[in-house]
Amino acid sequence: MKSKILLTALLSVSLMACAQETPKVKHKKTNTSGKSNAQKVKFANATDPICHMPTEPDMKDTAVYKNKTYGFCSTYCKDEFKKNPEKYAQK
Repeated sequence: MKSKILLTALLSVSLMACAQETPKVKHKKTNTSGKSNAQKVKFANATDPICHMPTEPDMKDTAVYKNKTYGFCSTYCKDEFKKNPEKYAQK
């Protein structure tokens, strides 16, 4: 009998913990004019050195190596570049 009461109490506490409201997050105001806020950057590479996709001036995934900015199509490609930049950097 005591184990049923204890189990019921534990279950009630866990359900109440899960039912708590998630915290409110304040979001930054976004640009509603349709124009991008990203700065246009001239990259040292015309294509992503990892997957060879063409770079675009407003790419968000970038890395600086030897004072040159390299653009990447994804975080994965950027992380691979950072592991061994000498292998991928243009000479």
